[in-house]
Amino acid sequence: MAVLALDIGATKFAAGLVDRHYRLHGVRRVAAGVGDPWAACRELLRVVAGDNEVRAVGIGSAGPVDVPAGVIEPLNLAAWRDGFAIVEAVRALFPDAVVRLAIDGACLVLAEHRMGGLRGVDNGLALTVSSGVGGGIIADGRVVVGRTGNAGHIGHMVVPGDDTACPCGGFGCVEAVASGMSSVRWARARGWTGESGVELAAAAHAGDPIALAAMARAGNALGQGISSAAALLDVDRVVISGGFAHSGEPLWGPLRAAVARYARLDFIRGLSVELSTLNEGATLVGAGVLAVEAAPD
Repeated sequence: MAVLALDIGATKFAAGLVDRHYRLHGVRRVAAGVGDPWAACRELLRVVAGDNEVRAVGIGSAGPVDVPAGVIEPLNLAAWRDGFAIVEAVRALFPDAVVRLAIDGACLVLAEHRMGGLRGVDNGLALTVSSGVGGGIIADGRVVVGRTGNAGHIGHMVVPGDDTACPCGGFGCVEAVASGMSSVRWARARGWTGESGVELAAAAHAGDPIALAAMARAGNALGQGISSAAALLDVDRVVISGGFAHSGEPLWGPLRAAVARYARLDFIRGLSVELSTLNEGATLVGAGVLAVEAAPD
């Protein structure tokens, strides 16, 4: 009998087996943007499951999502942007399995609360900063999901004074300013010639002025969003994961400076902002927690 975790991201899918201690095994990843996404996702799940009978699958997906309907509408995955019934598709693949869906941010904060930087914290915020920006909330010890399952979507809070167009159709969202993809686009529009967030971070560490400016812009936007969310939610710790979050001081220096500037209310003045220690991929870990806790005994 097997329990599976599935992470549906903007650029890749990941899946793995999960044991009862929420540990992942046999993790595999495939690109998300080539051909039919469900065909790639289905094959990934089949390979990871192998010959095992699957009794539960936890799915963490980029949003928006409609959890009651079992539908995902990832903004950065064009083939599914108008909606894909992922829960129905996975149930058809594994008819005897319990299938649970959550937005990636809810999985993220679930993983951090069970195994990461939010252990023992009743009120906290988890972010992922990668190709997009997502988030999840722990309030009074419980994951906040909201009416449709999209609660915690800090990536679509608005950054004051910025009107950069966002894939959601709005302007000035944290994701439009601070994600790895957005930062690369901003830098390239100003003459930088690299291709990825990893390259942008390396250029910033090497002193490239455009790369440094892009990182400062992203860090400031993240700090503003975190400060606003902390004041709204009354949290005392924020944990950040995702590939772009590992960009080092060119991103974290401006981020910390923004938090120090904007998080001024007494009840959030001691706000702690930390890099996640979960190395496997926090959304996938959280999807595993979702599956294990839903699996029949």
